[in-house]
Amino acid sequence: MTQTFGFDLDATDGAARAGTLRTAHGEVETPIFMPVGTAGTVKAMTADAVRSTGASIVLGNTYHLMLRPTAERIAALGGLHRFMDWPDPILTDSGGFQVMSLSKLRKIDADGVTFQSHIDGSRHRLTPARSIEIQFLLDSTITMVLDECTPFPATPEEARRSMEMSMKWAALSRDAFVDRPGYGLFGIVQGGVYPDLRAESAAALRRIGFEGYAIGGLAVGEGQAAMFDVLDVTVPHLPADRPRYLMGVGTPDDIIGAVRRGVDMFDCVMPTRAGRTARAFTSRGIFNLRNARFADDAAPLDPDCACPGCAKHSRAYLHHLFKAEEMLGPMLLTWHNLTYYLNLTRGLRRAIQQRRFDAHVSEIRALWTTEETGA
Repeated sequence: MTQTFGFDLDATDGAARAGTLRTAHGEVETPIFMPVGTAGTVKAMTADAVRSTGASIVLGNTYHLMLRPTAERIAALGGLHRFMDWPDPILTDSGGFQVMSLSKLRKIDADGVTFQSHIDGSRHRLTPARSIEIQFLLDSTITMVLDECTPFPATPEEARRSMEMSMKWAALSRDAFVDRPGYGLFGIVQGGVYPDLRAESAAALRRIGFEGYAIGGLAVGEGQAAMFDVLDVTVPHLPADRPRYLMGVGTPDDIIGAVRRGVDMFDCVMPTRAGRTARAFTSRGIFNLRNARFADDAAPLDPDCACPGCAKHSRAYLHHLFKAEEMLGPMLLTWHNLTYYLNLTRGLRRAIQQRRFDAHVSEIRALWTTEETGA
């Protein structure tokens, strides 16, 4: 295992970057999509199945794991890597977003947030130091600072207040983080859709100093054009020698646009959630496998994919599984969607190395159909 945490820039094409992230739990080639394993599992997938998609890093969730089974229990059982059979890198988010979106009652103050569990109503306190402690107990390879995800829309005053509090929490998170070889702490840029606030936030994080830098508060309803505008004014303020992570994004087209702007890492529940609801991301566009037109379709779901759902089964079979409400349908389609996302980022990396990013993206888009939007 690599014992230093670092980021090597392997190639560029315009602002797009191909890099290698070195960690205590192995290396990650970027651009990379990270499957979301919220509660210590990627829904409908075994760890071996996740590995077969080409994933080299997964995401876990502080909020869910602190409530059940608890970070202390996971630590006693050997840490999250052993617990979920994932020896490779794990990034854990700080829990802040879920506190805001899932907890029954919450009260934010300058030092943290007090909330009631969405599971049983029990009361909990999450501060920057406690969030870092939980992620330490989980043995997270990449720890995220506690922040407040600025809602959309927000006035400039609301966005500034939220951003300034997140920057205070980022400093407290840095103070609480236990430095270990091969482990890293990422700061999170906030500031809503306001360029001056984004620049101010990035500058504050750079002064504190982090192993990587995330861009938060996007994919919350602002739309793709606004998101890209924020990336255009934010990414240039981030260190070129550190990984850049766009949190919670997104569609294949979102990822392509963000890679074009210099982003390296992504996570989103979209491919797994879509897989459970019969929506497939393919090289030919997005398909709804519940559609009756697939009932007699003997073709593979995606001729360019080697996942089990495509290599061994037909569109008609997948359609049948969802009509019959068989659990294998969501399993196979989740497997496929994750494979598609990992193939997408791997192809973008190869194109950057060959300095043909724009040509490769044109080839991808030429195959997408217009029957359904969103990709």
